[in-house]
Amino acid sequence: MPSLTLGTERAAAQQPQWEDAEELALAVKELASRPELVKASDCHALRRRLEQAVHGAAFVVQGGDCAERFADSSLRPVLGKADQLRRLGALVQRVSGRESVLVGRLAGQYAKPRSSPTETVAGHGELPVYRGDAVNAPEPHPEARRADPRRLLHAYDHALEALQALRQPGAEVRTGAGDQADEESAAVFTSHEALLMDFERPLVREDRNAGGSYGSSAHMLWIGERTRQLDGAHVHFAEQLNNPVGIKLGPSADPAEVRELCERLAKGRPAGRLTLISRMGRAAVTERLPRLVEAAGPYSGRVVWLCDPMHGNTVPHVSGLKSRVLADMSEEIRGFFAVLRTHGAHPGGLHLELTPDTVTECVNERVQLDEPDSLPRYESACDPRLNAEQAEELVTVAAELL
Repeated sequence: MPSLTLGTERAAAQQPQWEDAEELALAVKELASRPELVKASDCHALRRRLEQAVHGAAFVVQGGDCAERFADSSLRPVLGKADQLRRLGALVQRVSGRESVLVGRLAGQYAKPRSSPTETVAGHGELPVYRGDAVNAPEPHPEARRADPRRLLHAYDHALEALQALRQPGAEVRTGAGDQADEESAAVFTSHEALLMDFERPLVREDRNAGGSYGSSAHMLWIGERTRQLDGAHVHFAEQLNNPVGIKLGPSADPAEVRELCERLAKGRPAGRLTLISRMGRAAVTERLPRLVEAAGPYSGRVVWLCDPMHGNTVPHVSGLKSRVLADMSEEIRGFFAVLRTHGAHPGGLHLELTPDTVTECVNERVQLDEPDSLPRYESACDPRLNAEQAEELVTVAAELL
């Protein structure tokens, strides 16, 4: 691991309360000794593809599970997710004529920030909240919810398994989509939220291609709404990497913050190195996003703008489960496009939580939120995902606006 100041002295939000410090130290040491998961050259290849999106020549489709499960890292589930992204990329090209850049929430999205460290579960009382398979398990009992450092090593193992599935000979053509040659050859890059510092720091490696260092856990890493503090460990960590990096921007983001993030993460860097991911919500996008686009204006020729139409539109279902309404998400996409176009910037892509499985976790219209039986197949470990048909509908909305 390169000798860098990787933010160890800075506060890191949303970190687990690991119960065994000795186990944690052993896990971190073991991770530091393991081979890189992805190569620096592939991270740079993704950055060059993202540069096309900066200039409006390509459109990014970034998507996958809200929280990946370790059990879904084998060949069939991984190829199913990659195939879904390739189909969506082919849809973009068919409708708009634009090339697509495919980035999966895949091979590493094993940790989730949470709004509260605990939750009350009927029949079990108050328990630590589920933070993703890299930390604990979703089953509602104390041992399952213990923050177990050994799971960091399991996260590496399952990420490697997923990457090996993507690299299988012929995997890039296993789309089942007929003669779509462009779709069949599309590369699927990996990404996840760089949340767990005890996982990300030990996997930093020397970048022999460009000098400096890169995070070898994924081709692209992003920082979430809850961890983008300017004085925090996550932003400081991202500053020192050569990977493409993303920043989620919700309604609480302010122009001065966005300007500083651009100066720290895009200034002096190649175009496409920084992606700004708007997640405002249907009601806020046209009100709050314009000031942020204006603040990033000097960097408009260097950053990619993505729309995450899901996280700002999470609403309760009558059952108590979380859901999202397709009509709300479509409206946010339209608002996002309108704002970017008004300010002379290119809408660069979508960031979606989706699955090829036939789930019913999101609804099409708001009236369905009051129907007790409208979510019969709810399988997500955390937030609601789009099924294949719903994902195609949202991507079509965006592609028709290009």
